[in-house]
Amino acid sequence: MSLHTPKDQLLRPIRDLRISVTDRCNFRCSYCMPKEIFGDDYVFLPKSELLTFEEIHRLTRLFVSLGVEKIRLTGGEPLMRRGLPELVSAIGTVYGVQDIGLTTNGVLLGQQAGPLFDAGLRRLNVSLDALDTELFKQLNGRGIAPEFILQQIDHAVAVGFEVKVNMVVQKGVNDSEILPMAAYFKARGITLRFIEFMDVGHGNGWSFEKVTPKAEILERLQSVYELLPVDSNYFGEVAKRYRYKDSSAEVGFITSVSESFCSSCTRARLSSDGKFYTCLFAAQGFDLRGLIRSGADDRTVLAAITEVWEKRADRYSDERTEETARSKERISMSYIGG
Repeated sequence: MSLHTPKDQLLRPIRDLRISVTDRCNFRCSYCMPKEIFGDDYVFLPKSELLTFEEIHRLTRLFVSLGVEKIRLTGGEPLMRRGLPELVSAIGTVYGVQDIGLTTNGVLLGQQAGPLFDAGLRRLNVSLDALDTELFKQLNGRGIAPEFILQQIDHAVAVGFEVKVNMVVQKGVNDSEILPMAAYFKARGITLRFIEFMDVGHGNGWSFEKVTPKAEILERLQSVYELLPVDSNYFGEVAKRYRYKDSSAEVGFITSVSESFCSSCTRARLSSDGKFYTCLFAAQGFDLRGLIRSGADDRTVLAAITEVWEKRADRYSDERTEETARSKERISMSYIGG
């Protein structure tokens, strides 16, 4: 079933679908799932409320018929969802899917990299915010050492994965790790992406003062390395990319705060319980799970997705102020995925 690609109010097509497969995580990073909020007694979604793999496969097929080309599996921590290779394999059979990626903290890669690769997954983004052992243990809230994650990255590369590493930079917290991280991953030919600290949800204590902007990170890197800008691969590519002059390795910047990319955002998001969100900073989503479990046929679900997207006018990062960051209702990142 091939349909026209809907455009939103700012004429942005729908090209990317980020699917959260679980709201659970085995880390407690302060900017995402701070342990003060997500304590040991925190009640996560019961299995009956999660989208089944069959429902995710069906919704993927419908989104792809409307123009989606790239799928990214997120969480929570997606590797905590049992049977994930089965889902990857199913998504890979959907005609029109050009790329499947997965974002993970890497803890479970030693067990799962092989089966996921065999199922057809080729690209991983691994979150790692510091190489300093004590700092990283503190940041992840679980006492996991960075050496362990680095071993999992090496294993994934050996299996055959293309790996990128994501580092969320917080001023005065881990910005001292910018150059050590760059040196480590440049030496291994692995792309490192610096993500500006964002005000997702309300539990991470965000303020403009805690943001290390791209310009400052780039200046630090250029004090040591010669970097050459790299053109975008496609419309809507979020990362601003640079290559080391003496290497094929790259660094990238996700500049949601200092250089908004709302005007070219083509991302839709599906929460683990089947809510369809049109922005990472959204307050409410459309309940696709309820619609499909009520027996709606494909045409009805497609019409609902199209209507939501065509009404989309989100441009939160263009409009962000201290006041909106403080007062606007937003869902938490752990629920919707990054």
